[in-house]
Order: sequence, then C-alpha cells, then structure tokens
Amino acid sequence: MLSPRAPSAHILTYAQTLKGGGVEDALLRLAAGWVAHGRRVTLVIGEAAGPLAAKVPLGVEVIELGDATYLGMVGVAEIAARLGPDLIFCPGNHYTAVAAWIRLRLGGACPPIVAKVSNALDRRDQGWPLAPAYRVWLGWHRHFVDHLVAMTPAMKSEAIRTIGLPAAKLSVIANPPVQRVAGAARSPVPAGRFLLGVGRLAPQKRWDRLIASFARLADRDISLMILGEGEARGALEAQVAALGLSERVMLPGHVADPTFAIEHAAALALVSDFEGVPGVLREALAAGTPVVATESSVAVREIVASPALGTVVDANDSAGLVAALDHWLAPGRLRPAPVPQPGADSAIAYLALFDDLVLARRAGIRAPASVPALALPICASFLRAPVRERV
Repeated sequence: MLSPRAPSAHILTYAQTLKGGGVEDALLRLAAGWVAHGRRVTLVIGEAAGPLAAKVPLGVEVIELGDATYLGMVGVAEIAARLGPDLIFCPGNHYTAVAAWIRLRLGGACPPIVAKVSNALDRRDQGWPLAPAYRVWLGWHRHFVDHLVAMTPAMKSEAIRTIGLPAAKLSVIANPPVQRVAGAARSPVPAGRFLLGVGRLAPQKRWDRLIASFARLADRDISLMILGEGEARGALEAQVAALGLSERVMLPGHVADPTFAIEHAAALALVSDFEGVPGVLREALAAGTPVVATESSVAVREIVASPALGTVVDANDSAGLVAALDHWLAPGRLRPAPVPQPGADSAIAYLALFDDLVLARRAGIRAPASVPALALPICASFLRAPVRERV
C-alpha cells in the first residue's frame, strides 16, 4: 500500500545562479534533505552552470530559465502557475521581490510562500534614502509571505521588529551543517602559518578591509589566503600590489570544499558590512579554528558566544580589527575546543512547517492579503536591480 501523500509533497524553490554563495549552497543542502524524505523538489534556476552545479542533489528537478539576470526571474511565476506546487520556498532576502511577483501573478491560486531570512534586516550600512525605503519594503513582506524562517533567535527578534510579522508567523530553524564534499580536491594552503578568508569576492564582504588590516599586522611571516571568486577580484589584486603584499597574499579562487584550509588556518576572518548567519564562522569553530569577525549581523555574537572562540569587532574599528588579528595570530595561541554545528534536523523541521502551512491553507485559514498597489513599482525596481546582496 502506498503511503499517504504528504501535504507539502511538491516544493518549488528558485535561485539565480549556481556560481557560488551561501544562500544557494544552503538551499541545495536543504533540498537534499527534502528529497531524502520523499518530497518532490523543483529548482528553478536562472543559469544552471557554476561551481555549485556539482552539489545539486540527485532527484531534484532542475528547470533552467536561460537568463541569469534578476529580471529573468519573473519566469519563476509562470512555472509555478504551470506546475502547481504545494508550497514555494524563497531561499533568502535577495529573492523576496521574486516571491512578491509570484504572489501578484498567481493571486488566490498562489500556494503558501515560506521565505528564509538570510541577511541582516537592520542594515546599518545603508544611508538616506535607501534605509527608510528598505524599511517600507520589509513592512510589505507580511502581505506576500505566509511564514518567515530565521536562522537564530536574535534574527527572529530582528524580523519581528523590522517586518512587523507576529511571532507566530516566524520560526527559528538553523541551516543544515556543511558537510565535506565527496571527491572534492583538497583546498590549497600556503606554506607556514596563514590567516584565512572564505567568501565571494564581492563589495559586501569587504576583503579590502581585511587586506588593509593584514598589512598592519605585527607578524610579517604570516600569509593571507582568501578563497572565493567574484567581481571585486581586480580591485583586490590592485590593492595587494599597491601594498607590496603580492608574496604574502593568495587569491586562488573558488574551491568546492574549503574544509582542509579552515582546519589548518591559524585563524579565520570575516569582515563583511552585513551578513545573515555566516556559515563559515560555524565551520571554523567546528574545526577548532578561532575567528575574528565584524559585527555584521545580530547572529555573529550568537555564534562567537565566548571570548575563547574569537573576537567580534565593530566594522569601523580598524585598530580593533588589527589588534584582534594580532591576538589570535600570535605564535602558540591556544585554539578553541571544537563547537559542533547545529541544524542536523533542519530539513525535517522545514517539512513539518511546510505541512502545517499547507494543511492550514486547505482548512481555509486566510492567506496573506494582496500585495499593496504601491508595492508594484518597488517590486519592479528590485527585479531590475543588479545583483548586490546575495550571500
């Protein structure tokens, strides 16, 4: 006898590219768990090529739009209308304008939409007029998102404060832990002791800040390696050359599995302007590697919960950043005890949430109200905006 059909038997999700990024990587790990528990998962992708393509789980149905621009993501709504999934999962802040468009396009036929909070919502890096406009945009989320998932309790509190959703419409579910990639080449490591950065070479990550601080370190025998690829490579290479650091700074590009480098680094640094819940910090602490991080989200201090694990500094405190790096890079510095990563049951927790939402919808519990008319031009502007905030 066949098992009863799960309420959220078919989950549709989407992303722009597979070129790399924490949001997309976490999405693939979640999708693997959903497929393993018998759910049909459809991934709509703007462009299916890229380093993460090898991580797409077996059993996930991939539909390629053939357009990697954000505007090209409007096609997700047409596919959702044609396939009729039970639930739509929006994998991060960067993609919520697409969720709004899906709600507008499908109207009353739209299935429940669950969105994950992947980045800081209280963006201290934004100035006038972007900051107040962004707050208005966040407030509109309650009109097109049925439920939000935050990755930590502090991020849930931030979402309640900035978006205005009641606590009952927010859950806390950690990202599934990062696993070693089977068959992946060992990540490169410099000779001798080294400081490590892992992440896209993008303005948000502020690797220029790390390179400038590295040039001021007391220990001139240590090297710096940043694993990642992105549009900021040219500017970073120029900065390295201008500071005379070409012999001590490595930018080897994206690697499929940075675990080996993380395990062997003297310390790991993450100096972004804004983040969500930086998985690389959890990876480092799980390996017993101390971390130095800017206070780029409310979750950073939840992860670096003790001075024995690392140091959190204000993003604008350049002297404090140098001092923290000098402290953890001092020869003989005691490494922290490994901290296990949370999230082993994340896929199951999401499926339980999805099933509850689908059942509630079928029982006639009201869906989010229609997207306000004033949101239409805002939604359109987000769909036309260049990629800037994908983590």
